[in-house]
Amino acid sequence: QVQLVESGGGLVQPGGSLRLSCAASGISFSIYTMGWYRQAPGKQRELVASITSGYSTNYADSVKGRFTISRDNDKNTVYLQMNSLKPEDTAVYYCKAARTTNWPPIYYWGQGTQVTVSS
Repeated sequence: QVQLVESGGGLVQPGGSLRLSCAASGISFSIYTMGWYRQAPGKQRELVASITSGYSTNYADSVKGRFTISRDNDKNTVYLQMNSLKPEDTAVYYCKAARTTNWPPIYYWGQGTQVTVSS
C-alpha cells in the first residue's frame, strides 16, 4: 500500500519559516519525481516545487529564492523548507510522487497539510 504522509504545517507569522516533510512508503522512492503542490481556498492546485530522481529542481516563480526542496532517499522523504513566508503562501500543501518514465504514468498524492501565514 502506497502512502505519502505530510507533516510540518501550522500557523506562522509573516516572515517566519516552516519545514514540511513528506514520508513515502510502498514505492521505490528514489526513482520518483517528488513535488510539492498547494491549493488555497477558491483557487486551483498549483505546483510549488519539484525534484527529480537526479536531483534537478524546479520552482514556481512566486517561491523562488524563498523555498527549497530537497530529498533524502535513505529516509524516503522529501522536504520543503519555506522561509520569508507571506500571507499569500497560506494554503493546503500536498506532496506528490510521479513516475513518468513508463506508460502509463503513475501518480500518488498525500492527504495535505495546512500552512497558515498570519499575524
